[in-house]
This record gives sequence, structure tokens and C-alpha cells, in this order.
Amino acid sequence: MLDQHFVYFPADWTERNWRQYSGLPLEEVWIQVTNDVRVFGWFVDAGPKKPVLLWCHGNAGNIAHRLGNLSDLYRGGLSVFLFDYRGYGKSTGSPSESGLYADALASYEYLISERRVKPERLVIFGRSLGAAVAGEVATQRAAAGLILESAFPSMQAMADQHYLGLPASWFVDAKYPLSQKLANVTVPTFVIHGENDQIVPMALGKQVYESARHPKTWYMVPRAGHNDVPYVGGRPYYRQIFSFIQKVVR
Repeated sequence: MLDQHFVYFPADWTERNWRQYSGLPLEEVWIQVTNDVRVFGWFVDAGPKKPVLLWCHGNAGNIAHRLGNLSDLYRGGLSVFLFDYRGYGKSTGSPSESGLYADALASYEYLISERRVKPERLVIFGRSLGAAVAGEVATQRAAAGLILESAFPSMQAMADQHYLGLPASWFVDAKYPLSQKLANVTVPTFVIHGENDQIVPMALGKQVYESARHPKTWYMVPRAGHNDVPYVGGRPYYRQIFSFIQKVVR
């Protein structure tokens, strides 16, 4: 199959003093997922009583490309664990749907077991492809809430949008059936989408929202596309995120 050409676009890692470069208290974390796979991430600690965000990023780049966004979340009062899937950045292995799920679940266990984060203080956040990964975690593990940004219902929904409805299984093994998974998610869910998203049109984001169970919240970011939601959304975007987290974290 052609998953490596159609689904996953990891970027090579650049070695530098990222802590100094970013001005953030980045703690380097390695997690042994299997005998052959170790994933790398950064934890930024805002304090022992602050909400914690488990961040499942999108299908391109690596965690270093999210530093600006990470800084805004941290300076807004959130602890954040941002990790790279297998095959991304410094993480070993090759990406696959089951592999990404395993990496995210291992990252969740790291926060619960190693950092002693209580599920009531943990919010799972996924962007684009990472929204499907976050949705999988939320079906299997307890959390205070789930945030889905620029999400799509399934790989087939994306094929319907961009490839004239041809079966996605002709091209890729990955299915990422987020809408199906949301039927089993019981935590409060916040769905965010850019108004002018050309990669995942807003109608698909609405399908994700409609699939989610109550309580749920929808937020459209005016003028935003697919990859620029936090930057176009600016302060109102972050206010919405912090407000949601404040409501669900006890």
C-alpha cells in the first residue's frame, strides 16, 4: 500500500539546543513502546495542579515545528506533553495506523504512571490526523476531555472529498475511522475547525462534530485554513481552548 506516500510525511530531525532556542523548559522524554520502537517527546511543566494536555500532532513534520503553538499553550497555564510518532523526528520505527495508536497510548501511560497525572487533570488533544489518534486514546483511557482540531471523519471521507469517492482501501491500509470511534467516547468533546480549510473542508469537520456524543462544543475559526488555525485564530482561539479546559478539568 501507499500509506507512506499518501498519509505520513515525517520531517528529519535537526539537532540544536531546542530548550535555549525556544525559551521553554523542555524536558526530553523517551518512551519504549515495543522492543523496536522508542518515541521521543517534550514535556513542559506548568505546575503540579495545572491541567495537562496530551498532544497528538498532525501527519507532517515533527514536534519541533509546533514550538510556537506549544509556547502559547504553556504560557497560558497548561502543562503539555508533545510527542513524535514512530518514524517522525527522533522516534524510531515506521508509521502505521496501529503504530500511531500504540505510541499515543504509551504516551498516555507515561503521563499517568511516570508523571502521576490524574485522568481528571488530563485533556487529550489531536490535530488533523492526530485527531483520529486522540479519539482512539479517548475510547480506551479515562480523561477530563477531548479536543479535536481540523479533524476528518475517516480516510474514506477524505477519499470521497479528494479522489472522486474511490475506495480509500485501493491506495492505503489506514482507515482512521474517527466518527465511528466517537460513538464510544463519553468525555466532553470540543471540535475546532478552520472556516476556509481546503484540505479538510469544514463540512467534514461538522460531520465529526455530529458524530460526537454530548456534551460537545463546536468552534469555527473565521478565515483559518487547515494548518494555520492557531495563528489565524489568535487570542479568541486560545480563549476558547482555555475556557473548555477550565470547565472540564476538576
